[in-house]
Amino acid sequence: MGRINLANVVKRFGEAEVIPPLNLTIEDGEFVVFVGPSGCGKSTLLRLIAGLEEVTSGEIAIDDADVTETAPSKRGLAMVFQSYALYPHMTVRKNIAFPMRMAKMDQAEIDRRVDAAAKSLHLGDYLDHTPGQLAGGQRQRVASGRAIVREPSAFLFDEPLSNLDAALRVGMRLEISELHERLKTTMIYVTHDQVEAMTMADKIVVLRAGHVEQVGSPLTLYKTPRNLFVAGFIGSPKMNFLDGPAAAVHDAETIGIRPEHITPSKTEGTWEGTIGVSEHLGSDTFFHVHLAGRETPMTVRAAGEVDMHHGDRVFLTPDADRIHRFDAEGLRIA
Repeated sequence: MGRINLANVVKRFGEAEVIPPLNLTIEDGEFVVFVGPSGCGKSTLLRLIAGLEEVTSGEIAIDDADVTETAPSKRGLAMVFQSYALYPHMTVRKNIAFPMRMAKMDQAEIDRRVDAAAKSLHLGDYLDHTPGQLAGGQRQRVASGRAIVREPSAFLFDEPLSNLDAALRVGMRLEISELHERLKTTMIYVTHDQVEAMTMADKIVVLRAGHVEQVGSPLTLYKTPRNLFVAGFIGSPKMNFLDGPAAAVHDAETIGIRPEHITPSKTEGTWEGTIGVSEHLGSDTFFHVHLAGRETPMTVRAAGEVDMHHGDRVFLTPDADRIHRFDAEGLRIA
């Protein structure tokens, strides 16, 4: 079991309130991602759940048991850190076994769990290696294995892929998602990378300055963002925003349209502009189009290769059914 409930949780450092009163429920078996810009409070919130930071006020419950004052080691949680925190002089086997040895578990049970974790994480051939002999992705697997053998109620991941290069990040992202499918254990994952959030989460919690801006499935946040902040944070490339006459036509203060919901044309369209930088990726082409009277270029995503180039005149037509409308307070207009 791994249901986690936060009720009116507040965290202050001196006079600074970094987590205002916050309520959140994470259901057993969910993969929940905390996402937001640097300094939004996502790692602090994870550390409060882990017990590594003291709650100023409020209550944290795991499976309906109040653990607000419970020591981290007694909460039944396992945390995987960004830095891996492996012992360099120990072999992979000893690193994975360490928390069980500290708990004075039976050696036969330790061996069983280590072997099972190593098989699950494809580490069987590396059990006698030290961390210095491993690549970054392999070290991250060892850190995950050390968490798995504890058989926790929930796993807590604090930006675990930040130290990896782009290719390894993609591979490890898939491995962690597959691990969740196998174990069916609650996982809470902190990242500033909204692509990781969109591809891994059952449920995303978008944070800004300690506040929960929106909670929902990746597609819910993509299709119906609650406000301008969520609309601009979720989606890659980010949503385009327009105000003034273009928004007034739609009875809104601001309208948003995603790059993939704009059709470019050489002959006609709603808005006229000039192509600036073009990014040709093979599968997609990204145009950055300058419109008259608008400082920020519009980003347009087209499938495949498109015969349009820097300096070309282009017309853009948004999909009328995909236009997002926001009021003067930045809130979504239904």
